[in-house]
Amino acid sequence: MRTSGVTLPLWSLVFPAVAIVAVLVSLYAMGTIGLAAAALVLFGTVIAAVHHAEVVAHRVGEPFGTLVLAVAVTVIEVSLIVSLMLSDAGDAASLARDTVFAAIMIILNGILGVCLLVGGAAHGEQRFSLRGASAALCTLAALVVLSLILPNYVTSAPGPTYAPSQLIFVAVVSLALYGTFVLVQTVRHREYFLPAGDAADDAHENTPGNRVAWLSFATLLVALVGVVLLAKGLSAKVEAAIVDAGLPLAIVGVVIAALVLAPESLAAMRAARRNRLQTSLNLALGSALATIGLTIPAVAVTSLVLGLPLALGIGAKGMTLLALSLFIATVSLGTGRTTVLQGAVHLVIFAAYLFTTVVP
Repeated sequence: MRTSGVTLPLWSLVFPAVAIVAVLVSLYAMGTIGLAAAALVLFGTVIAAVHHAEVVAHRVGEPFGTLVLAVAVTVIEVSLIVSLMLSDAGDAASLARDTVFAAIMIILNGILGVCLLVGGAAHGEQRFSLRGASAALCTLAALVVLSLILPNYVTSAPGPTYAPSQLIFVAVVSLALYGTFVLVQTVRHREYFLPAGDAADDAHENTPGNRVAWLSFATLLVALVGVVLLAKGLSAKVEAAIVDAGLPLAIVGVVIAALVLAPESLAAMRAARRNRLQTSLNLALGSALATIGLTIPAVAVTSLVLGLPLALGIGAKGMTLLALSLFIATVSLGTGRTTVLQGAVHLVIFAAYLFTTVVP
């Protein structure tokens, strides 16, 4: 299909539909061949989701386009986490914490590092809006400390947990902070998050028509649902393998976060390779904010309503890596220009996080 110079290839429409069928027939439960086929369908659906997200982004413009993907993925991520909390899989009390922490580390170091490295290798020095990055990092730091660090030091409840009143307070302020950031990003100071220079001019080329944009948006939602449901089915197999291998259960959170963030990761990397680093940062930092700003309130409500235990505080090792990640992100994004060096530093921190998760 082609409209206004924008093409929707057939495979981008087929893979999301096949993913839904694969979920309905539980393809991942049909032995080794079925598991491999489900992984292949998952990969194709992720690529399709990225394609449709880019079509929608071109139609609505920045920063609304990146916001569409960030919020859509995070809402479905919340559904996945809550469904696993209600199951008997693993340590349900810490699953939300491990997944949110893994998502933050993947975004701040994995996605950001790859984008800076790929963009720097292709274009040398890349520029972006310093005001937009500062606003996102400021909000993210507050959300991270309130959600993942402060629970370790309150005394109203034992362990790394909040008392019910404290949990309600953190859920409300998390939503308020995220809502304020979205207001700033899309209305009051939208110019902070817009591409500059040639990238801004290129963003207006090949704008899709309304019909193609709506079709892409609908297919994007189907693709994201397929990605998360397939990821849920595959993660159960992965979790069983992790338990059998005697590895830490925190790896389950890493796997869930990596699978759910795959569409955003590819979209951000492709934007950086096209010298649209601002779009990459909007995706990465916006996803990190949505992950905490939407996920924590959702799991908090689930915990309070259903009486489920919820451990939010991360350990000393996690706090050290998180503090280092926020500090390096602030420094590397503090000049409005980046090179491959900043990307390499972020990737080293990400490698350290992965290694110490497997070998605690």
